[in-house]
Amino acid sequence: MKRMPTQGLPATDVLTALESLRANDVDWRNGRAFSLAYHAGPEAIALAEEAYRRFSGENALSTDAFPSLKTMQADVVSMTRDWLGATADSAGFMTSGGTESILMIVKAARDQFRHSRNITKPNVVLPTSAHAAFEKACAYFDVEPRRSPVGTNWRAHADGMRELIDENTILLVASAPQYPQGVIDDVPSIANLALEHGINCHVDACMGGVTLAYLARLGEPIPPWNLAVDGVTSMSVDLHKFGYTSKGASVVMYANKMLRSFQGFVTDNWLGGFYASSGALGTKSGGSIASAWSVMHHLGDDGYLDLTRRARRATVALADHIDQHDDLALRVRPDATLLSFGARDSSSLNIFAVADQLRTRGWYVDRQQPPDSLHCTVNAIHHDKINLFVADLDEAVALTKSNQRQGSVGQYGNLE
Repeated sequence: MKRMPTQGLPATDVLTALESLRANDVDWRNGRAFSLAYHAGPEAIALAEEAYRRFSGENALSTDAFPSLKTMQADVVSMTRDWLGATADSAGFMTSGGTESILMIVKAARDQFRHSRNITKPNVVLPTSAHAAFEKACAYFDVEPRRSPVGTNWRAHADGMRELIDENTILLVASAPQYPQGVIDDVPSIANLALEHGINCHVDACMGGVTLAYLARLGEPIPPWNLAVDGVTSMSVDLHKFGYTSKGASVVMYANKMLRSFQGFVTDNWLGGFYASSGALGTKSGGSIASAWSVMHHLGDDGYLDLTRRARRATVALADHIDQHDDLALRVRPDATLLSFGARDSSSLNIFAVADQLRTRGWYVDRQQPPDSLHCTVNAIHHDKINLFVADLDEAVALTKSNQRQGSVGQYGNLE
């Protein structure tokens, strides 16, 4: 058990210890991680970290004290509007990440329909591919999750969700793209189903909210996916993913201010006076806000277009290699910059043992099931790393087949 030092240590000693602690961490700055970390280049990272440092001590709980954070939050939300197909009526908030965004969406829908329809036992209908954070939100806010199977193409469609809707349904969920296989759900059909029942439709674009907007401009055939689709009432996009900002930056965008109003919390029922917050957090560092504002201004429209082009080319190159591999099977052609693959014959190749072999070579990929698969979130840093990765992937597959090693699924997230 670690105990507090009796005497404080010099800062240099503490920093040395920090570097020692991360000796076995994945080297994401050199493009070795296909999950969890995103890299737009050394200049963007340096700016993100410096902006975060300068505002790390400022507290976004009170923008009266820190009006700079109020301005930056408003600017960041505004700059995402074009990506998400927002209109002049749309309104949003920054949150600390995709999970908080999803928590707030479910909470807002619960409160909205408790107020307008007196629904006291609400449920949310969502595909099996929708993010685990929706389960977390339902558990937190006493909402029943109802999962609908996806099609053979891994996409959610209204036909599979319709029969789960009843008078207590408050929200339908679609993803653009969904995380496990990297494909875009049939947003128009799901949004239209929500319109039929007079309920909300959220599109989780935490992974694709930046990328899909630029892929369309690059000529990729992107189906309708955002607030421009009639019936979509809200969206979420993570800026610390393909926005390449520091961790702790996401945006929830609602179709109008009425819908947004149910996200916030207000009370004066204590001795401290009026208290209000837009999300789950109270105290919130200004670092992630300043980082997002700075990186978005630095990269600009042309920068994001180029980063998206690089990430997509790398994704296609990796998908093509797996498609042509004798022992690997692509789950589906990726719509954006996420892909999933497994073994053509799981009796002769344990795909999780392949992941173990990749880890010994310095690569980190996600493991998921069902079905047993490896998952790659490809971003701009990988544009010149794919050849190196696929060479190590081929070696890992060959070695795993020859020795018939077994691997474990591991876990996504933890409770430690």
